[in-house]
Amino acid sequence: MVDIASRVYNHNFKIDPIVRSLIDTDFYKLLMCQSVFRNKPDTTVVFSLINRSTKVRLADLIDEGELREQLDHVRSLSLSRGESTWLRGNTFYGKRQMFRSDFMQWFENLRLPPYHLEKVDGQYELTFEGAWPEVMMWEIPALAVLMELRSRAVLKGMGRFELQVLYARAMTRIWEKIERLRQLEHLRIADFGTRRRHGFLWQDWCVQAMQEGLGRKFTGTSNCRIAMRRDIEAIGTNAHELPMVYSALADSDAELAQAPYQVLADWHEEHDGNLRIMLPDTYGTEGFLKRAPDWLASWTGIRIDSGDPATGAETAIRWWKERGEDPSKKLVIFSDGLDVDTIEQLYARFHGRVKVSFGWGTLLTNDFRGLVPEDGLAPFSLVCKAISANGRPTVKLSDNPNKAMGPADEIARYKRVFGVGDQTARDVVV
Repeated sequence: MVDIASRVYNHNFKIDPIVRSLIDTDFYKLLMCQSVFRNKPDTTVVFSLINRSTKVRLADLIDEGELREQLDHVRSLSLSRGESTWLRGNTFYGKRQMFRSDFMQWFENLRLPPYHLEKVDGQYELTFEGAWPEVMMWEIPALAVLMELRSRAVLKGMGRFELQVLYARAMTRIWEKIERLRQLEHLRIADFGTRRRHGFLWQDWCVQAMQEGLGRKFTGTSNCRIAMRRDIEAIGTNAHELPMVYSALADSDAELAQAPYQVLADWHEEHDGNLRIMLPDTYGTEGFLKRAPDWLASWTGIRIDSGDPATGAETAIRWWKERGEDPSKKLVIFSDGLDVDTIEQLYARFHGRVKVSFGWGTLLTNDFRGLVPEDGLAPFSLVCKAISANGRPTVKLSDNPNKAMGPADEIARYKRVFGVGDQTARDVVV
């Protein structure tokens, strides 16, 4: 097992790049990229880093030269032969050759496009512009680089023993969480922690701890590189990016109203089984389900990623019943800001009523709260989102208005088109 504390103490860029591979990314990015490559390859998008936790002044913490060095390294990466073979030949969700030959040929030749970086008021403005299939692949590595450089900056100057004790405490914390989760007899839980991890080595350690501590209750990881190295399932479906860009491309209010369903119609053509998971909260879960076409009721399940998770699950259960579906045969994946207390509560409430699964993210792979002075390693909310498509702004409403993004006038328009009324704000921790 890697001695993480020693590796942190002896950081050297040449042996410790933050992003080691183009598949050091979430599985759903590859699935979405293939869909975009097929359906919208010529769309021009802009992605931008957004720090929701403005009190964390990244430009004051992270050296710009070091950040550029890491980003430039990411641009030098390409698929290795072994990675290509794994993607081409492995079985994902029971399906061989999930990735088509034309997509794989494109991916094998991919180098990530240029970035634009500047400092503004203690924050980094980091943007990427170009063809959607290429630019979208920057999201996860960009976040991983910023998150780990922040960790390195905070830990810089700590001694060997201090680091050993820090990681021993963090490991103990994770193991105590795993011991609690072990008590949930029919638990199904996966690692969703790539985008806001403390670091690659730490995520890899957390995955191994979950493997040993939870056995079959641990269903896999969203991180493709770790899934390949540890011979476990790669987990993922789709994200808000698809409806955000499709909606921005709509030429009328009528087209806008149908855009989220067009996303899933395109997705339906490519995938079946567990990949038929709805993510309905981009423009409000209630309205999405109310206007959803009948064929969506037969899909496998739903992912709940904002708002009150119990309310979201109850809404889905009610909707399935109204559509003549048996909720006990449907999958509900909870994935928003989870920690053990919430997982236990949701499991107790919904186990047996639906098939319950959890995507455990930041508070698995980046829970160092209270372990360094001034809580300098506390998790914070950093995202990298599509902000425009073919020159038009994107919008996200969410079930939590604190996660909304886009120009005010467009947010108002989207609320009108999608019938979004009053919403309950919830703190955005991660």
